[in-house]
Amino acid sequence: MQTIINGRLILNGKICAGNLNFDEKIISVGETIDGAEIIDAENNFVSAGFINIHIHGAAGVDTMDDDLDALKKFAAFLPSTGVTSFLPTTMTMPLEKIYRALERIRVGKNFSDGAKILGAHMEGGFISKKFKGAQAEENIIPADFELIKNFADIIKIITVAPEEINFDFIDRCREKNIIVSIGHSAATYEVAMAAIARGANHITHLFNAQTGLHHRKPGIVGAALDSNAIVEVITDNVHVHPAAQRIVNKIKPRSEIILITDSIRACGLCDGLSELGGQKVFVKGNFATLEDGTLAGSVAKMNDVLKNFCTNTSTDIAAGVELVTKNPAVELGIFDKIGSLEVGKAADITIFDDNFNVKQTFVNGQRNF
Repeated sequence: MQTIINGRLILNGKICAGNLNFDEKIISVGETIDGAEIIDAENNFVSAGFINIHIHGAAGVDTMDDDLDALKKFAAFLPSTGVTSFLPTTMTMPLEKIYRALERIRVGKNFSDGAKILGAHMEGGFISKKFKGAQAEENIIPADFELIKNFADIIKIITVAPEEINFDFIDRCREKNIIVSIGHSAATYEVAMAAIARGANHITHLFNAQTGLHHRKPGIVGAALDSNAIVEVITDNVHVHPAAQRIVNKIKPRSEIILITDSIRACGLCDGLSELGGQKVFVKGNFATLEDGTLAGSVAKMNDVLKNFCTNTSTDIAAGVELVTKNPAVELGIFDKIGSLEVGKAADITIFDDNFNVKQTFVNGQRNF
């Protein structure tokens, strides 16, 4: 039994006083239980653990590395960024390599240390060549559910270009509770809205690698803002300008916004040469680019993107935290298990200060940072 004292608890979108009692699960909020191990939060914020639904790598490793130990290192690093659960995200690479990554992720769901692996976000190769971004064009292939049916249990989100697919693909994914996301796409507003209506109700890294907003051609961005689609936003201040973050925050209900990092293996490392999907990546400061200057994911940490969004949009911390806890948990259908500090839920807990520096992290009640 453990009790966190002297913390500013983030409960139901509000900052509250009280002690948090837990073992593997949250037991109660209130008085300290006799015999509990005391953890002094030192007046820092105490929230549910962060959930990252779109992240390729960090700490020198990547989801696509053909090595289970790399996935373990990935999971072990993330609690230092406040993340207690995540979806390792694949790249557009040869299908057999994607399959091996999904097999490792399936095994990784049983890891006992580090951030919990909830499943996979499959990004590629059912995308548009025109908006491939940092994905390798030679590995882009037509969408076919038969190609992924053996991994329907592990794929939680799949990114597709709707103009390139038969919409029956959306139906089959939804039957298996796979979230279909629009991304890396040249779709028009009309096609995007039709896909959203069919069930592709998620947008991969809004604004990036998709048709933008124009007053005569609203594009995917227009469809995202004109619908109830859930939008991912990379708030590293590189991929999405602070003003664009404010626009999203004004237009979209907060429940429809999820912050992501889309980080690559260079996250947590120094500037220099890195790699993504077999391509050279050059990292300098907050920028990670291919040789031709194309943005190649981010090097941001989850606590950083949360800080940026709250600062740029004047969102209070308690409300901002829901964009990395409650909202992803609700969309994934696991809010009954994680995503808030409610009695009976997993004791996934992040303690951070006023500057969003992570002080301690607990996964299933065990300190991981």
